[in-house]
Amino acid sequence: MVESYDAIVVGSGSVGTPSAFNLAQRGLKVLVIERRHAVGQGDNKAAIGGIRATHSDPAKIVLCSRSLAQMSTWKETYGQDVGWKSGGYVFPVYDEPLEQTLKGLFGIQHKYDLKIDWIDAQAMGEIVPGIEPNGLRGGTYSPNDGQLSPLKVPVAFQRQAEQRGCVFHFGEQVTGYEIKSGRIQGIKTDKNTYATGRVVIASGSDAAEDGRALGVDIPVQPDSHEAGITAPVERFLAPLVVDMRPGPEGKTANFYFGQNDEGQIIFCYTPKELFIGNNRESLSEFLPILAARMISLIPRMRHLLVRRVWRGCYPMTPDGVPIVDNVPELEGLTLAVGMCGQGFMLGPGVGQEVAALVVDGKSSLPEEAHHRIRYGRDFNQTSVEALK
Repeated sequence: MVESYDAIVVGSGSVGTPSAFNLAQRGLKVLVIERRHAVGQGDNKAAIGGIRATHSDPAKIVLCSRSLAQMSTWKETYGQDVGWKSGGYVFPVYDEPLEQTLKGLFGIQHKYDLKIDWIDAQAMGEIVPGIEPNGLRGGTYSPNDGQLSPLKVPVAFQRQAEQRGCVFHFGEQVTGYEIKSGRIQGIKTDKNTYATGRVVIASGSDAAEDGRALGVDIPVQPDSHEAGITAPVERFLAPLVVDMRPGPEGKTANFYFGQNDEGQIIFCYTPKELFIGNNRESLSEFLPILAARMISLIPRMRHLLVRRVWRGCYPMTPDGVPIVDNVPELEGLTLAVGMCGQGFMLGPGVGQEVAALVVDGKSSLPEEAHHRIRYGRDFNQTSVEALK
């Protein structure tokens, strides 16, 4: 007998697991199919844990605001520790063009009631102890942002989803989709066949492959990024810091780091020349370049002991903005893909939007925000978000 579900989620990472939780919370019988052997074992575990609503894109602002509202109170609501650490985000500024660019974003950010403002160099020095003072003009500070544990969050969502009847199948690979008369009918895997009228694709870097199997173009292409973590030290850094100065030898676009709730400094940078594809092997050049950037910004960090480095993928769309939408051409298909390296912070909010799309059949976002993440949009219009 073929098992039947109200909805099947493909992928149990930063987006798929919160989506499953929200669907189950809305009363649906949900199955999650994951080719790996546990939740959060794809690019989710490569995340450094930052979560901010201070974007320039309205969809990301709304979705991440919802993520923050849920995750900052998760322990109080559900009794599970997800490694929440408040402290906000800061963008230190050392040149006038960047100052004008960041200040120019206040209009859209304040429109959506984000708490973000310009602080002077003295205030930046107090918030980021030991920051290089020469040339520091100040920067932006958003105190409501914070950090979470990429290891604890997916497990927390899984447990809450299971309590609501959601079923997780690990180590199972989707091999095809059953479609009839333009409608989803079911999913085939290497182990079974399941009947459903609703499929949510939340498969990260594998999204384009699912699109080919569905006969739908999903314009997602991964590129690789590297990160690392130090041994724990006494807490001294409250916010997560984003350094947008040009990096050494012109190889890095920006560099960001924070101190997590266990005292470790966790860090990453965006390479100037992207590494297209899903190669997850660490590069020998990463740590020397990264260390030079860290020390140039906060000299006292030269004493830190790096424990390990790793590499993960950003599932990118052409315009740098996610796709979260029902697909009109194929009834029953919902996409939650192309998070562009921000799936961890977007995931809880995206999960809520997925539930609205599946259960209510329409977006829960303001029209301006929904318009930005539609499946059928013009992907040739590069957004400000894609340039960061």
